[in-house]
Amino acid sequence: MSTNNERNSHLVLLDVGKQSIYILDRHDKHLITTVTSAGFVDGVQVDTQNGLLYWTDMGKEKHGEDFPAPDGRILRSKLDGSEMTELVGGGDIVTPKQLYLDTTHQRLYWCDREGGRVMRCNVDGSGLETLVERGAGQSYPREELDRCVGIVVDEANNTLYWTQKGPPKGGQGRIFTAGIELPECETPSSRSDITVLADHLPEPIDLELDSDNGSLYWTDRGAEPNGNSLNRARLENGKLGEVEVITRGFKETIGLALLLEQQLAYVADLSGHVYEVDLSSGDKRNWFDQAVAVTGIALY
Repeated sequence: MSTNNERNSHLVLLDVGKQSIYILDRHDKHLITTVTSAGFVDGVQVDTQNGLLYWTDMGKEKHGEDFPAPDGRILRSKLDGSEMTELVGGGDIVTPKQLYLDTTHQRLYWCDREGGRVMRCNVDGSGLETLVERGAGQSYPREELDRCVGIVVDEANNTLYWTQKGPPKGGQGRIFTAGIELPECETPSSRSDITVLADHLPEPIDLELDSDNGSLYWTDRGAEPNGNSLNRARLENGKLGEVEVITRGFKETIGLALLLEQQLAYVADLSGHVYEVDLSSGDKRNWFDQAVAVTGIALY
């Protein structure tokens, strides 16, 4: 989500390798705060008005026959890491990924990957809802094609966008859209307003929206030539236009934050880097490389 320049002096990055959250000065890269013991962090949002940090914790490492019970969490703390609170957990989420904060309605939205769901709650953790459920009736983990990962909300138009990445390097990734509310008399697993905006993508991950110019941006950690990339496409009459690969050459691309007033994007990958990308030229430069593996990022 784009913000004005006064609110873009800091960058938050999640180091899943060190299970830590770093807050850095965007101009001189000075480390301001480290939030430790943060778990397997993935998505992050900042409420600047109230000085709060929200993030997702994917729970224990999940793979193969060792897949544990649902143990994902949504957490909150002050910007200095104090007053850390679990908002959602206790078996209600499997693997929460990208997080979106709606400050207007005071709601949090996220995708639950192995749970195959799009979910939301109020910022105090109350009012937990499932908005989309893929692969209903399956056990956890859900089939790879049903796993939801990235999310962004168009608040003005009451619209959700999310990614389903498909199998690793599988070329079966998709981007979907639906209304922000369940249609009357429908369920999360049977709602009729879901539309596929793009398919046969390498492996789309995190999403961001340029609402002023009607463009959707996303990272893709799939196979080259079009994977490990930053991408965008225009939204036109409820459809997604031609996909533009802005730049390539990342290493397992995950996090994305836009600074549209300066035509910049910040992109994070699992090599421990954050890159600054010129959205006009596609040129990128190494902005930070002191992490082990970066997942989500946010500007404020």
